Amino acid sequence: MQAVPSNSIEQIYIHAMVQRLETSAADKPVLRYKDRDIGAADFLKSIYRYARALLSQGIDRTKLVALLAPNSPDAIAIRYAANLIGAAASYLSAPAIEDARRTLIEQIKPDLLVVFPETLRLLPSGLDTTTLAVGECGPAFRRIDLIAAEQSHSPLPCEARPCDLAVVISSGGSAGVPKGSCRDFSTYTRLVAVPSTADRRQLVNGHLAYLSEVLVDITLLSAGVVILRDEFEAEDTVRQIETQRITDLFLVEPQLFELMDCRNVERSDLSSLRNLVHVGASAPPTLRARANERLGPIIAHTYGASEAGLVSLLPADGQSIALPELLTCAGRILPGVDVRFRKRDGTLALREEVGTIEVRSPGIAQGYRNRPDLTEKAFNEGWYLSGDIGYLDQNSYLHVLGRAGDIEWRDDGRLITLTDIEETLCRMSSVRYAVVVRCRDQARRIAAIESWSGRAIVEEDCLRAVADVCGPEVARSLRIIKVDKVPRSEQGKPDRMAIEQLAESGCRKLK
Repeated sequence: MQAVPSNSIEQIYIHAMVQRLETSAADKPVLRYKDRDIGAADFLKSIYRYARALLSQGIDRTKLVALLAPNSPDAIAIRYAANLIGAAASYLSAPAIEDARRTLIEQIKPDLLVVFPETLRLLPSGLDTTTLAVGECGPAFRRIDLIAAEQSHSPLPCEARPCDLAVVISSGGSAGVPKGSCRDFSTYTRLVAVPSTADRRQLVNGHLAYLSEVLVDITLLSAGVVILRDEFEAEDTVRQIETQRITDLFLVEPQLFELMDCRNVERSDLSSLRNLVHVGASAPPTLRARANERLGPIIAHTYGASEAGLVSLLPADGQSIALPELLTCAGRILPGVDVRFRKRDGTLALREEVGTIEVRSPGIAQGYRNRPDLTEKAFNEGWYLSGDIGYLDQNSYLHVLGRAGDIEWRDDGRLITLTDIEETLCRMSSVRYAVVVRCRDQARRIAAIESWSGRAIVEEDCLRAVADVCGPEVARSLRIIKVDKVPRSEQGKPDRMAIEQLAESGCRKLK
């Protein structure tokens, strides 16, 4: 996509979004929520009403609206309304610890915070932030949905400009420091104005809206339909794919592995599904191979970051079924994206040499909101310093080995990654799924293991297998905990802190 002219709004995503809704048939479904279709005209009217409601609260081009939001039409309409009047918008993540959520909100420093009944429990106490609600959240909160209901739904002009702040994309805080990366309208437009089709039916079932805002925008900009669900549940996901003829689905790896082992998969009609994109956690090749076998050649694997957007793609074209060696890679670098690798001595790595991944792309963030210290560390002359370790092989496929702090560099030059250990465990006949984390002291590792029904996990056998493949030192550092279900964060990723806490508490089974 061409750069947006500095004096033009015609190519800004929100302007294009409003035009798309205006020119669609009035009753054409654009969203499906709680088994009800919402047409283009009604959805656009809600955007205009919310825009006037925000204006009535003093929100303008200089302001930022943040939302603790579920997957709901009101949340999407408020975000679009804020952008339409030129204000920035931010869907907030929800780290498990209240202090982390408070830190995130204080760093982003919104002029208005919007909560919903489904997310009220996530609101930190003692915030000095103007907060409004959508839906009944108690007498302490005025309702912006009721304010909007009294407003006119007549059209409003787009006040956004290319260089205005458009979005602050919240990280999940898995490394302990939640952050918000900033993009202006020009940059965010490049992130979402990508090719898609009018028959796209995107299922969005992440726990919170921030996980899927880009997917929602891509789908609606292409005249597709977004099906909203409150959260991921494997059997419901299978049912939605079949009944709603879903074409596109995004899952983090634990969700993919739960879906592929769901008892309903083999007897359901999933023929409409064209792309199942997975990202976000380690992916042992054994599990990726099982996903391909059970779900077919529809699985795409990507690598990216909230700060840099998508970096690489292994497309859903059956390559990894025909060429199993691709199951260890994250595909090829996308057009327009540059990647380089920084070795431990600070020099740039050559092809097939391992180093820290650095990314330069058209959709890269301009830095972190109100965190110049972190911006200086993570962004350097247009490059994003990811903190991930990887390399480019001789066929130009990207291999991501893990976070730098999770990898052990051996004196003999060999690297021990968490995925190496997970792959070893997942090859065992008793193990359905295994997640390995490296403790904060760096000396110990913990493996949380789910067994197949009716099969027993024998700790000694697990450690012996790890010793054979990764070395006895690695096996000695490993603690095995048997769980009914691997703890997960609100993003659906393995919850590293919860796994470590299980081990520290001596708990042998997750209830």
